[in-house]
Formats: sequence, structure tokens, C-alpha cells
Amino acid sequence: MESTGAEPVPADGHVHTEWSWDAPTGSMRRSCARARELGLPAVVFSDHADFTPWTTAPDGRRRVIGGHAATGLLDVAGYLDEVRWCRERYPDLRILTGVELGEPHLFPDDTARVLRQGGFDRIVGSVHCLPVGGDLVYSPLLMDSDPLDVVRRHLAETALMVTRCDVFEVLAHLDLPVLFWPADRPPFDPHALRDEYAAVLEPLAAGGRVLEVNTAGPWPSAPVLRWWREHGGTAVSFGSDAHDPADLGRGFPEAMAWARASGFRPGRTPADHWVRD
Repeated sequence: MESTGAEPVPADGHVHTEWSWDAPTGSMRRSCARARELGLPAVVFSDHADFTPWTTAPDGRRRVIGGHAATGLLDVAGYLDEVRWCRERYPDLRILTGVELGEPHLFPDDTARVLRQGGFDRIVGSVHCLPVGGDLVYSPLLMDSDPLDVVRRHLAETALMVTRCDVFEVLAHLDLPVLFWPADRPPFDPHALRDEYAAVLEPLAAGGRVLEVNTAGPWPSAPVLRWWREHGGTAVSFGSDAHDPADLGRGFPEAMAWARASGFRPGRTPADHWVRD
């Protein structure tokens, strides 16, 4: 992936490695090599910190954190050692530390403990799960019931995270369940939840934070970048959400065109967030 004309390739701000519990084929070292091949100016290794068991399959199997809840299953010391190794061997690649906090508004003490250990360059906040009967359930698993209501609830939980938790800079994959919209239903219409989107975007913009263009989905839904600008949003980041090095930078040319059409342009340096025109 090469820059074209005056439009530089942005940083990949959302990459997972072997330090994420759900990235069995992840590799920080191979991700650095891949980023250099693609001509990316920077990469943010935003590995997962999650603080609770949550259902990961319809049969109810769980990823149980148990005694690891204090670290969210993220070995911060090991992760930082690997970052140092990569920085020494890839001096031409800007490597930023990061963490993706799952539902940090529900676990403020555990969140604070992870952040104290890391001194991370970039902190990403995300909602993957919804409360159901005292458990947290991966929201895409609920889409076979009332999918519009699931997306509505997901946005409402995200609004709670934005308003109750100020420790993260970037909001990841805003409307995650939409990718799992049932094929036998009429297509998802984001305009049906315009107010719910606004309840997220307005406080996010007021806090000077950043909305992610996540190319794994892609997320958010098509008109949301324009709504983000209308609600005062000043910046977007780009993230492949790669869990394998082969997926770094996926979909970036299309995402860049989408952001440009929505009123955003490259920042001061290629590694910066894109900013509003």
C-alpha cells in the first residue's frame, strides 16, 4: 500500500497481537514487518484488556478470566518488553503502545490498574457485550431475536461508556452488531436509530475524542461519519482491527476516500489522526 499524490497512508491505529486473548495467530514482530511492507507510517498495538467472563458462543461456553481479572488477561509487562524489542529492530516504523479496554465504564478499578501498569500512548474504548440477566453476552449472538433492538441497546451502552468513562481517547467499532445483521431481514437503516447515534456522538465530540473508522466491519455505518462531523467531531482514526498480520491496513484506500468525502483530511503528519476540513 503506497501513498498516492499528496494523500499519505494513515497509521493503523488498531492492531492486535499474540498479547490479545483472541488473536492466536497474532504476532507483533510479523505485524511490524507487514507494516513496513505496506508503507504504513505508524502502528498502534492496541491489545485487549477485558475484565469479566462473557459468552462467546450460542451454546453458552465462556471465556473465564477468573484470577486474571486484575490484568484483563493482558500481560502488560510482557507486552511492553515485546514493544521494546520491535522498536529496536524497526527504527523506521513509529510503534505506539495501546490498549483496547472492553466496557471500561463497568470496571473502573480494574481499568485503572491496567492503565497504571502501561503508560500507553493510545487508549481505545469499546463495547462488545450487553448485560443479559447479570451476564455480559457478546452482542452479535443476540441478533437472531430483535436485531434493531440489539443495535439500539448496543448504542445505548456505548453512550453510557462515553459519558461515564473519560480514560479512553478513541471509540472503536461504534455499531459492532450491524455487521451481523440477519440476511433474512430488510437491510439495516441507521436513520431508524438517528437519536441513539446522536446520544453517542454528541458527548464524544464534546469531550474532544476520536471516532474510529474500523475497516474490519466496516464500522460505523455509512452516514455516521457525516453525522460525526455535524455533531462537532473533529478527528477520526483508522484501524484494521487486525488479529493476524495479514490483515494490517485492510480496506484503507476505501476508508480514506470515505473519510475524505465526509469532511476529514490528513493531519499534520502521516501518523496523526485525520481532522475535519
